[in-house]
Amino acid sequence: MNAAPPAQRARLLAPQARALLRHPGTFALGTLKAFRANQGLLLAGAVAYYALLSIVPLLILIVIALSHVVDQGALLATLGRYLEWLVPGQSRAIVGELSNFLAHRELIGWVLGVTMLFFSSLAFTVLENAMSVIFLHRVVARRRHFAVSALLPYLYILSLGVGLLLVTLVAGSLQAIGQESVDFLGRSWSLHGVSGALLYLLGVAGEVFVLTSVYLVMPVGRLRVSHALLGGVTAAVLWEITRHVLVWYFATLSQVSVVYGSLTTAIVVLLSLEIAAALLLLGAQVISEYERLGREAVPAGA
Repeated sequence: MNAAPPAQRARLLAPQARALLRHPGTFALGTLKAFRANQGLLLAGAVAYYALLSIVPLLILIVIALSHVVDQGALLATLGRYLEWLVPGQSRAIVGELSNFLAHRELIGWVLGVTMLFFSSLAFTVLENAMSVIFLHRVVARRRHFAVSALLPYLYILSLGVGLLLVTLVAGSLQAIGQESVDFLGRSWSLHGVSGALLYLLGVAGEVFVLTSVYLVMPVGRLRVSHALLGGVTAAVLWEITRHVLVWYFATLSQVSVVYGSLTTAIVVLLSLEIAAALLLLGAQVISEYERLGREAVPAGA
């Protein structure tokens, strides 16, 4: 069976995809201009600030809940490994604070528990508001019920807890595989490298999944999975590049510890969160521009 000619294959693509493939540079430049017009960096700063307030109580609540199901050491090790994806170079300090808090978790009363639950939801609320600015065309068309917006952060926290549990179990299995070896033709081949590669791929897949789920849930109205995946892959690729640059910068060139002293961890975490938030919102802007691209590609009256 002969393959379809290029012209026919192009016609099978969605109008947005055809327009994007014809002029990728124009689309990228338009996305950056729209991101700037929407004050994307200012929105990212707000998201990062509230994320800094939210991340510790959120992690404390999740770890306390999951420590009744899995080993606390394995849970903290998994959390530290994947916190490196969010705050490069600072996961050890955060995990250390979590360990100190967990050692005295009997002091957590219901007032402190409710307070931590409230602060852990702040970042999601601010992120929803930031998304509403980028997806303004959706907010104008339809609005989300107040009860849904109020419950959404807590449902997402529950989902993150379940996701962390699954990742911990899978990571433990992969680490066990890494301690094994395969004997073949009189030689022993360690599976440590295979285990490390699988753990890295698990992290990347989890990163894309989380970002895609954010784009599916946070904007008002139903978003196509393909559009959310486009934004998720874009943000994940940009963050992977940025993350490695940050690790190299903080390890070789940065003098932040000389300038900020004891505040170094907070400053570095805030900077990492702001860059991550900017790329998260930039991925949302890609989706928004892609939706507009589809409407512009369809002629009036068609």
